[in-house]
Amino acid sequence: QVQLVESGGGLVQAGGSLRLSCAASGRTFSVYAMGWFRQAPEKERQFVATIDWSGSSEYYADSVKGRFTISRDNVVNTVHLQMNNLKPEDTAVYYCAARNGVDTYIESDDYDYWGQGTQVTVSS
Repeated sequence: QVQLVESGGGLVQAGGSLRLSCAASGRTFSVYAMGWFRQAPEKERQFVATIDWSGSSEYYADSVKGRFTISRDNVVNTVHLQMNNLKPEDTAVYYCAARNGVDTYIESDDYDYWGQGTQVTVSS
């Protein structure tokens, strides 16, 4: 089992920045691929970013490419999502996810473990 706890959400004006963190506990964090997803009200969960077990490979949704950066620290079992130049359409609950694997994964069904989510609200 892997437990995931997100933090860092909040209210920010358009153009601002937030840094989300996801702390993992349980099994060996370094063997897990990690992902960030988001879900806006009345919309389906959407892929945001993923990073492989080593941190050497990343992949982003087109909507956030160039603005968001995913990173991980396997020493302290944490993954981050740095979000810059935020837009109102980025408003959603952001979820951290994990799965045992060496690749990057963009489908929510690929992931076995999920955090409880953290709210990000971007005002115009």
